[in-house]
Amino acid sequence: MTSAGRPDETPAERDDRNLMDLLQELRVATLGVQVLFGFLLGLPFTSRFDGLGGWQRWLYLAIMFVSAASIILLVAPVAYHRLLFRRHQLEHLIRAANILAICGLITVSLAVSGAVLLVTSYVEPGLPAALAAAASAVAFGTLWFVLPVVRRQGSRGPDARTAP
Repeated sequence: MTSAGRPDETPAERDDRNLMDLLQELRVATLGVQVLFGFLLGLPFTSRFDGLGGWQRWLYLAIMFVSAASIILLVAPVAYHRLLFRRHQLEHLIRAANILAICGLITVSLAVSGAVLLVTSYVEPGLPAALAAAASAVAFGTLWFVLPVVRRQGSRGPDARTAP
């Protein structure tokens, strides 16, 4: 089904459905980045953290901040919804939440790719670490962004009802 909606639903019903879909997607994305963030918060307190080189410590800090940004972006639609509750601005909320969710997904992909680089650079420095991080970033970019954008551009417009 497309975002244009079902033939028998009103615009308000479509907005409600779109909001429920978006909130469900945010639940999934937020859980993953919260687990990563929790891991990152505990990492400096382990005995092996001292074994990280200078650039790895800076990478760690960057990953932690990008993970925090991910949580902020992915949870922002919930706060937005609470503050606009019963103000008849659901369509605006959905548009803003969509942008926040996409930005949140971008930061999640950066955080996970950075975490892959951090861990692999500790375990097997050099080329293997770079390749693992690059493969992770390419996988995220391809599966999360390139394929959906290509599919979106290849459709016949907002009412296209072609098979997935």
